[in-house]
Amino acid sequence: MRLKKIFVTVFMITAVLMLCCGCQKKGAAADGEQRYAWPLGTASPEDTVTQIYAERFVEEVERLSDGAIKIQVYPNSTLGGDRELLESCKDGDIPFVIQNTAPQVTFMKDLAVFDIPCRFSTIEEAREKIDDPEFYNLMEGVYEKGGYKLLGYADQGLRVMSTNKKVSSMADFKGQKIRTMENSYHMDFWKTLKAAPTPMTFSEVYIGLQQGTIDAQENPYEVIVSNRLYEQQDYVVNTNHLPHLISLIVSDEFFDGLPEESQEIIMEAAEIAKEEARQASDDRIAKKIKIIEDSGTEIVELDDSLRKEMREAAQPVYDEIEKDVNREIVEAYLK
Repeated sequence: MRLKKIFVTVFMITAVLMLCCGCQKKGAAADGEQRYAWPLGTASPEDTVTQIYAERFVEEVERLSDGAIKIQVYPNSTLGGDRELLESCKDGDIPFVIQNTAPQVTFMKDLAVFDIPCRFSTIEEAREKIDDPEFYNLMEGVYEKGGYKLLGYADQGLRVMSTNKKVSSMADFKGQKIRTMENSYHMDFWKTLKAAPTPMTFSEVYIGLQQGTIDAQENPYEVIVSNRLYEQQDYVVNTNHLPHLISLIVSDEFFDGLPEESQEIIMEAAEIAKEEARQASDDRIAKKIKIIEDSGTEIVELDDSLRKEMREAAQPVYDEIEKDVNREIVEAYLK
């Protein structure tokens, strides 16, 4: 049964890639009519801000082009996981991709700037910095060197911590076995708080919390609720330690091969979709918080003095990232 499932998935991916391979050259006929929809791949399920971002982008591109440009969304890793999507996008086989910035660090190390912890207290602060022309232009350059064009950043708010121990001081972090992604900067951050970061496959997190293999985990509200992690936790602590950014990118080679009018349509559609995805994120977070509170799990706010202590403790991570990331980018992010 498993082999059959793998075969079907591989067949679907192969079919799409064969259809789309060389889409820059074959996507439109000599008469200018687009013969098939260009793919947009994500590794996220349908009921997410990522899907909302993708759908709004597709709708706006079709509207602004009067139906001349068509894009098809393929969610749920249909065209591959994060790594495969990035590689296929760079090659131009999958023109458009929407994904979190974390898996992109392997390909573009300067994106580790977003792993600087405790930089923002609110998502509005993060958005203001990300949209700042000076900083955004630097990030465009990072993606361009990687073979992509950055079309914008939406988000799922800030990442927070869920746990069975109420956090009101630095001492409360000590010893907590918290699940993190396999990201050295993330793990080092929790170590500076004296917690015990434990990388774990996400599919194992719920049962890990249930069985006590881990005490805590960190994710945006969207993930905590969609995966019902709050059911195994007494508290959700608004650590707000990192923004959970979602990037919309397009193959640089593919984009450069489009007519200028099509490029402008894609960029305008991306801007509209970004704003609507951010608003959807804000609306959904409010609903997710209510679901958590109605379940009996308590939302914990941290005071400014504790946030300051967390930032000061995390200074070694700042130093580490400053060594690995372009200095100009770090300075623009922290300014």
